[in-house]
Amino acid sequence: MRRLLLASLLAVACRPTADRPSVPRTAHRIVSLAPSSTELLFAIGAGEQVVGRTTWCRYPAAALRVPAVGDGLNPNVEAIAARQPDLVVLYRSQMNETAAAQLARLGVATVTLAQDRLEDIAQAARELGRLTAHQPAGDSIGAAIDALLQAPAPAALARVAFVVWDNPPMVIGGGSYLDQLATLAGASNVFHDLAAASATVSIETIVARNPDVILVLSDSTAPPAYSARREWRAIRAVRQGRFIMLPGDLFGRPSPTAPAAVAALHHALEVEARK
Repeated sequence: MRRLLLASLLAVACRPTADRPSVPRTAHRIVSLAPSSTELLFAIGAGEQVVGRTTWCRYPAAALRVPAVGDGLNPNVEAIAARQPDLVVLYRSQMNETAAAQLARLGVATVTLAQDRLEDIAQAARELGRLTAHQPAGDSIGAAIDALLQAPAPAALARVAFVVWDNPPMVIGGGSYLDQLATLAGASNVFHDLAAASATVSIETIVARNPDVILVLSDSTAPPAYSARREWRAIRAVRQGRFIMLPGDLFGRPSPTAPAAVAALHHALEVEARK
C-alpha cells in the first residue's frame, strides 16, 4: 500500500501543474495543520469532520483521538494524503508553500489561514464556519473576539515581561497575541515596543526595563528553574519571586478561549497587586 501511494505521488508530481483545486462548499474530511485551527474546528462543532491533525494539536482533549500526521510546517504530504482529505487547513507561512503546491498537484484543496494575532482567530473562525457548514458558530466566536478587542482596556495593574526561554533569554514583543492578552487584562508589556512576536535579549536589558512581574508559559505552579541562578536574580521581580504561571490550555496559542485567558490573567494580576 505504501509503495502504491508513493508511486501515485510521484506520478502526479511529474504531470504539468494543474489549476489549484476548488475548495469544497462543505468540507467533510479535514486535515488541520495548526493547533489554533484544530481548536477552532472543534469549537465551532466541526470536530467530527477532522480526520488529521499535527502532533502539536492537543486542545481540546477530543482532538487527541484524531490521527496525527506530523508537523504543521513543511508537513508530510504522504501522511496527509493517506487520510484522504477533501480540505487541508495550512498555517500561513512561506514554509508551507511547497506543501500547498504538492497537495494541489494531488487534487487536494487547501486553505491557508493567518493565526498569529487575535484578529486572525476571529477571521479564521468565520472562514472555517463557512467551509464546514457551521457558519453561525464561527460567526459567534468571531464576534466574541471582536468584542474583546474593541472593549476598553483596564488601567494597567502591573508592568510585565513574558520570559519564554532562559538561555539565551527570549521575551514576547508587541507582535504576539500574548502581548494583546496582557494589554486586555490590564498589564503593560515592557517589551511592547519590539515589533516582532518574540526576541532574544540580554538579562541586563530585562533588568533595565524592570518589570514588576514575570509571566511564564507553564502548566507547573513552581517558579522556573532559572529563578535560582545568580545572573537571573539581578532582576528585581525574580528576586522577589513575582511570577505568574500561564497554563497552556488558555495561553499556549491564539485561541477562541481568549476571553477566558484575559479574565484569568486579570484576576492573577489583581492577586499579585495585593501582595
